[in-house]
Amino acid sequence: MSVPLLYEISSPGRRGYSLPAADVPQKPVERLLPAKALRKEAPMLPEVSEVDVVRHFTNLSRLNYGVDVGFYPLGSCTMKYNPKIDEAVAELPGFAGLHPYQPETTVQGALALLWELERDLCEVTGMARMTMQPAAGAHGELTGLFLIAAYHRARGEGEQRKKVLVPDSSHGTNPASAALAGFEVVSVPSDERGMVDLERLRAAVGPDTAALMLTNPNTLGLFEEQIVEISRTVHAAGALLYYDGANLNAILGKARPGDMGFDVVHLNLHKTFATPHGGGGPGSGPVGVKEALVPFLPVPVVEKGPDGFRLAYDRPQSIGKVKAFYGNFLVALKAYAYLRAVGPEGLEQVSEDAVLNANYLRVKLRPHFAVPFDRTCMHEFVLSGSRQKARGVHTLDMAKRLLDLGFHAPTIYFPLIVEEALMIEPTETESQQTLDAFAAAMAQIAREAEEEPELVKDAPHHTPVRRLDEARAARQPDLRWTPGR
Repeated sequence: MSVPLLYEISSPGRRGYSLPAADVPQKPVERLLPAKALRKEAPMLPEVSEVDVVRHFTNLSRLNYGVDVGFYPLGSCTMKYNPKIDEAVAELPGFAGLHPYQPETTVQGALALLWELERDLCEVTGMARMTMQPAAGAHGELTGLFLIAAYHRARGEGEQRKKVLVPDSSHGTNPASAALAGFEVVSVPSDERGMVDLERLRAAVGPDTAALMLTNPNTLGLFEEQIVEISRTVHAAGALLYYDGANLNAILGKARPGDMGFDVVHLNLHKTFATPHGGGGPGSGPVGVKEALVPFLPVPVVEKGPDGFRLAYDRPQSIGKVKAFYGNFLVALKAYAYLRAVGPEGLEQVSEDAVLNANYLRVKLRPHFAVPFDRTCMHEFVLSGSRQKARGVHTLDMAKRLLDLGFHAPTIYFPLIVEEALMIEPTETESQQTLDAFAAAMAQIAREAEEEPELVKDAPHHTPVRRLDEARAARQPDLRWTPGR
């Protein structure tokens, strides 16, 4: 369906409103604004009726694709359906109507909620304390790295420890955050099984290492089986271990990063704990730390005393604020409601179902695609389009064809260590019927790549916009309507 621009349906004289004439004296606009600020002619705005506007934006909204519309198998991003009850809780006037400058005595309920959520998330992760300030995952990474830098400075090693190690399969935000925090980034290769190469890690870590950033399960959907030895290796060199929480959905209630040896953890409340992910936010990326890093947490932290809760600012070793006020409070509220609703047993069920769904799809798709690491996975797995590439059909082509069949495409060409990668995460919220339908669509595309490769290479065929020059769209976007064009 093509939706015309408002300019294209504009007609002179149409109005979306009608206001009575002012019944008080009006000053000429020339007396309100300087002459240089006045237009010589009216702005070229569309002239449309109210119903035109309503239908235009309603039709645009029907082109959107999201979790509420269909399956969203975006690997490493945990795009799962979130219960609407958590949205309803965040809309309660007693929470939504709060102002961040209210006196502490008037927001004791909100502070109590933040205190209890911190306790819950620390229990889930095995951390000592946590800050709710960071606005998203990458912001949490940056905050965690600032904390690591402060820890090393306090030990007199700030100038010495300037390197952060990242696996070659890491999320792109890991090296970006480390570089932004002022560290030198060193890539650690994976071994033939898709794990961190322990020998290469031992060769890379040393007295100049500040931290190793790691996701577990990793971006191949595989649990780092040598995580205890990795932790020993990093700590023996005086460095810290950082946990990227993007894949926490795989181990909820089953394993804790703190017990694996991680010192700093960031979470994605907008991936794992019931806030919709995507669309630009708001997100939330709380950061938890072991006891040795607690003094460096951003201010304020919520403290509980005999007279209630307060926001504590008197923390001389703190890295300071990383976000205005106290984080995205309503996102934290949704996570609190989610945790209270599912409970400890529910968290275990989340990870169990996520892992079951991923392995179900992996086996269903195995006859049609190459599976570089074909063994039991965690919450996600990576296919390779290498078979189809031999017929001239690339992963991008198959992703575009999937749009014709009513599904959002999975993550493609990531991680970079897999040729023609398709990274698939079904999450725990999808039914067997949905997974079967997706597997059937993928199998159909694999057959088409063999029998009708041009059909796939020319996809999509049924979307409002056909295939774009994506590089040009990013570098030379055309955002202005031109009459007559």
